[in-house]
Amino acid sequence: MAVYIYSITFKDHPLRIHGLEGVGESGSPLRTVTAGPLCAVVSDAPEELRPKRRDIGRHQEVQQRLLTDGTVLPLRFGYTAPDEDTVKQTLEERGDEYADRLRLLEGCVEYNLKASQDEEMLLREILTDSAQARRLNDDIRAGTATPDAAVTLGEIVANEVRARQEALASGVIEALRPFAREIDSSPPTGTDFLNVSFLVSDEQDELFLATELSLAHQMGEGFEFRLNGPLPPYSFS
Repeated sequence: MAVYIYSITFKDHPLRIHGLEGVGESGSPLRTVTAGPLCAVVSDAPEELRPKRRDIGRHQEVQQRLLTDGTVLPLRFGYTAPDEDTVKQTLEERGDEYADRLRLLEGCVEYNLKASQDEEMLLREILTDSAQARRLNDDIRAGTATPDAAVTLGEIVANEVRARQEALASGVIEALRPFAREIDSSPPTGTDFLNVSFLVSDEQDELFLATELSLAHQMGEGFEFRLNGPLPPYSFS
């Protein structure tokens, strides 16, 4: 029977999974598959698996329960295998790789940071700092601009936005880098200029959080920092 895989741990992990429900309509109980020093937490896989809020919540609850008691290599939502024998074989074949990764993640959690800047504030800064952009904007508003002025202004603004946001993102990451064991950046979406995950050890946790808060205050109004965590280290599994 197909199985759904939540996490990989060392087999000496407390594995307090009693009472947790697995994904799917039936919410089948969780169990473990062991091979050598490793253990996979699994349940029966539903015939149809979709990212419903209920199932994502159950998946996350398993990760959080395991993380509370020790190191965990969390799999993202949706991983399945044909049967338990396949899971055991994978643990055996990739045992050294998984064990090394678990040791690296020991005592660590993930924090994800997203940041955005007010668009009107950014545009005002560009028009203040760029004489060319300011002149084109004034001409357009006065009705004296050439036909291509709007396109030229748009290109200037787009280039300035990209350069400024890349610099801002780099500055934030570099300020937090000393407190992270690893960093994983993802393309920002929407109005965000930053979407980055940090692998932070217990020893650096307070310093990381204090520095992030200080950065948010230093950036001031017009900036929004959204820190999510502590999380299971999905980005570093």
